[in-house]
Amino acid sequence: MTVDSPITRLADTFSKLRMNDSPSLPVGSRTLPLATKAPRNHLHKRVPEVIPRFHFPQGKPPSSASENESALKRAAAVFARFSGCVSIENMPDVMLAVNLPIYWKRPLYDSVANTRNAQHPITFQDFAHWWNGMTSVAHDEASRFVFTMAGPTRRYIEKADFEPFLQDLIDTFPGLHFLREAKEFHSRYVQTVIVRIFYSVNRSWSGRITAAELRQSNFLQTLVRLEDTDDINTVTDYFSYEHFYVIYCKFWELDKDHDLLIDKLDMTKHGNGAIPSRVIDRVFSGAVSRGLGRGRPMDKLNYTDFVAFILAEEDKRHPTSIEYWFRCLDIDGDGVLSLYELEYFYSEVARKMEAMGIESMKFQDVACQLLDIVNPKLEDRVTLSDIKKCQMCTRFFNAFINVHKYYEQESADGERASVKTDLDEEMSDWDRFCAEEYELLMQEEQPDDMELTCDIASDEESSPGSTSLSRSNPESQLRRSPLLDTL
Repeated sequence: MTVDSPITRLADTFSKLRMNDSPSLPVGSRTLPLATKAPRNHLHKRVPEVIPRFHFPQGKPPSSASENESALKRAAAVFARFSGCVSIENMPDVMLAVNLPIYWKRPLYDSVANTRNAQHPITFQDFAHWWNGMTSVAHDEASRFVFTMAGPTRRYIEKADFEPFLQDLIDTFPGLHFLREAKEFHSRYVQTVIVRIFYSVNRSWSGRITAAELRQSNFLQTLVRLEDTDDINTVTDYFSYEHFYVIYCKFWELDKDHDLLIDKLDMTKHGNGAIPSRVIDRVFSGAVSRGLGRGRPMDKLNYTDFVAFILAEEDKRHPTSIEYWFRCLDIDGDGVLSLYELEYFYSEVARKMEAMGIESMKFQDVACQLLDIVNPKLEDRVTLSDIKKCQMCTRFFNAFINVHKYYEQESADGERASVKTDLDEEMSDWDRFCAEEYELLMQEEQPDDMELTCDIASDEESSPGSTSLSRSNPESQLRRSPLLDTL
């Protein structure tokens, strides 16, 4: 006789529940199915998911080669008009045929000829070989410009690569005819433009411009704008002659012996002694040099060093200027401006102000004021990111870098009013500085009994030593410039 104990009844109930809950069991079956492995060949037949490519450092390749082939056919027609060979003078027609900016013509011509400043004609076969090689690896405007400037073996542009390109601009741009005649200034203008290009485009400070940096800048767009004007001064980014004129005059004032080098004593005279010696020491320390020269102390600054300095000094809101002055103030290079470092620089500003008979604020008060402006993440130190987010970074830097500008901003009522351009855009601090300085330079050259209404015809009739002045005729300004008189 079987004893129907509670445990037996519980086990029987549990067994029935398991059979009822398992859809894989046949009705009435008490045997659980065994787990089986999937056939191995089933695993091998699985097709892995393909992630579409999303990174194209040389630009996204076109869906078809038809456009590149069509451009080459149009170029062939141009070459045919010149019996299969073209010279540098014929290159604008070729550039239009292949839909490239006209002022790429010199570097493209040299790249096809495989020599700098090539003079001999190039054949269509040479051009076609170059074109097919370029379009096979460079698929957007930025990568094509790098290929054109640097050739197939480098994916970056160095400073020297710009020299033939800019010399060609001097030789062929209609609005630079007056500069063409003053060959003494060609190299200075070229150097100025190169520094300005690297200052704005080479955000990595490497001394090498990549296609990625070109894409993030306005340089290629600005280069195209040159085709729409004959007045180089309307293109204030990079190429303006007036900006070059202002920079070179400022350098000339400091370079008393005219050896194109300035030492620390020369720099103390900049801005009527506005720059503290401790800041000058940091500029000469190599902290703000690019590429291989970074960190190497210098006894003297050359002209290109000065160009970078004045760009940073007169437009402290520019991203590169912020980095420039941050590197100067960051003595130990730890990426943070400590209160010790800030006091080190401010103490000299305070002493210079007191020497001028101006009462200065205590550093503790200045620090509280500036930290409120910057609003750093960390209470007692400032990072580069903090300053870049600050809308009043100019006020912050002036307190440590320029005595006169610091005093002016502290004694002024409110912020300096913005100035609009002809296109109703806010003028940058740099553009405003150059506009004001250029007017002052012109006024200094104008005799009291002369007016600024002399036309070009009257100026052309005057002798090379004439003092006539016309704002619309930069040639007369360059010819009469004291810079030329001393060369």
